[in-house]
Amino acid sequence: MFNVNRVRSDFPVLSRMVHGKALVYLDNAATSQKPRSVIRALSEYYEGYNANIHRAVHTLGQEATEKYENARCRIGRLINAKTPEHLILTRGTTESINLVSHSWAKQHIKPGDEILTTQMEHHSNLVPWQRVCEEQGAVLKFIPLASDGTLDISGLNALLTERTKLVALTHASNVLGTINPIKEIVAEAHQVNALVLVDGAQSVPHMPVDVTELDCDFLAFSAHKMLGPTGIGALYVRPDVLEKMEPFQRGGDMVREVWLESATWNDLPYRFEAGTPNIADVIAWGAAVDYLQEIGLDNVREHEVEITKYALERFTELGEDVDVFGPRNSTERGGVISFSVPGLHAHDLGTFLDLRGIAVRVGHHCAMPLMRHLGVPATTRASFYLYNTEAEVDILLDGLHEAFRYFRRA
Repeated sequence: MFNVNRVRSDFPVLSRMVHGKALVYLDNAATSQKPRSVIRALSEYYEGYNANIHRAVHTLGQEATEKYENARCRIGRLINAKTPEHLILTRGTTESINLVSHSWAKQHIKPGDEILTTQMEHHSNLVPWQRVCEEQGAVLKFIPLASDGTLDISGLNALLTERTKLVALTHASNVLGTINPIKEIVAEAHQVNALVLVDGAQSVPHMPVDVTELDCDFLAFSAHKMLGPTGIGALYVRPDVLEKMEPFQRGGDMVREVWLESATWNDLPYRFEAGTPNIADVIAWGAAVDYLQEIGLDNVREHEVEITKYALERFTELGEDVDVFGPRNSTERGGVISFSVPGLHAHDLGTFLDLRGIAVRVGHHCAMPLMRHLGVPATTRASFYLYNTEAEVDILLDGLHEAFRYFRRA
């Protein structure tokens, strides 16, 4: 049985005070907090078996290698990757996407080819494709947004052509919260032999994601948004695609043999993991995966649907004072609520809320084209996770009411 108060007790930072107020942490779309088990895994590595991996014959190196590769296996099982060889460990979602742009797109995107993405993408899943199109002479196209913040896929068949080589889109929007119909889009894209890259940064931490069921070709995601450390992430690649990709970073453990004039590459996935990896954080990420699987991602999703539903209902009492973006049905969105207040800058509102211990995100959220589409320079974003409560939503709404009274007087 999911017990949010029991979960909260596992997160030390949630007990701290900010400006004399109990912390209300609502910035989970940017990064999540870490349970004691993850913090402990980091300490245990550095205190007990700190060593480099894969080539050591001594005890510490063997222990570190075993725990590192076990973590890879657990991360892979979380998304139902059939074998760990199909999971490349990177510095995060951004590097994962850039790896695809360098190692796959440069070989397969030709002049006149098309890459299809959406108007709701994070810059990390837009700017790399802008560069690929510029360098390769390809064309970047976009699936438009409907008025409710969902994707308008009514014209998808017309957008997908024999020239479409890649569809790159987010699974869940970091601004709108919209959960996109990935399985349907993948099926349509594969009809024209296009590959599909899914940005799972906002989905893998919050709901069950199965790469076999989605049938996607690439899935990128990060540890720090799912209770793990910063600076580590992963890229799943479908086996037949991965085997044909060339590594774009070279040196260290990615080689098999080296001569003065040439080199050969290591087995998968190591040929894509040049240099000493982020050993401690991968091991700690494995602990985060264990924590999430013990809770159950179905339970995490159910909790977020309920708290988002409650928050959306509470926001209606603000009336015309607030514009809330994204779908109104909490089952169609993640636990992200972005909103703007006419006449009140998001940074001023965010600072006001911070003085009351409430941590929200303000700005363009690395989605400037989407902000322009919405007609706002920035939004305030509250984002929930498994340790947030309805009582914290109430504190947020009290803070908003207080902010409106304060700024209207000013």
